[in-house]
Amino acid sequence: MIQIKKTDRSCFEMYDSVSQNVDVRSEYRIKRIDGGLGGFVFEEAAVDPYVKDLSVYERAMEYEREFDISHWSFYMAFDDEKPVGAMTIAAREPKLYMLSGREDACVLWDIRVADAYKHRGIGQQMLDMSIEEARANGYRQMIIECARTIMFLPADFIKSRERYYRK
Repeated sequence: MIQIKKTDRSCFEMYDSVSQNVDVRSEYRIKRIDGGLGGFVFEEAAVDPYVKDLSVYERAMEYEREFDISHWSFYMAFDDEKPVGAMTIAAREPKLYMLSGREDACVLWDIRVADAYKHRGIGQQMLDMSIEEARANGYRQMIIECARTIMFLPADFIKSRERYYRK
């Protein structure tokens, strides 16, 4: 039976053991309009399918090196003692520019479910638990952070996160 638990930094090694595999079937390429003067368009292009493990770019054990995680929440899913899912909700951290200094917003920073446990509602259960806690803590909005939104953030933030999103 799968059990969802709120955890803390003492579980980071187990957290990092959960893979974050993504099946890739296409990629987006940037096409310049009028040499870039007219903007950019993203064009989807098919690629030979492959699996990319994003967990190698996002390590919970490294969070404290870069951020104050004292207001962050961590959740894990376990099948008996085996970690099969993990999630991070980040908040009240000045380096998270997407929060714009807001105290009433938090960020879904990371969510992952082991391949053999996908499509069982585990991610949804972790998300539901985090939303309930976020509301109880006075957060009015949860922002979803993902690799594709990173391009809209200030350059100094992109540099600090580029090791997580290298292709």
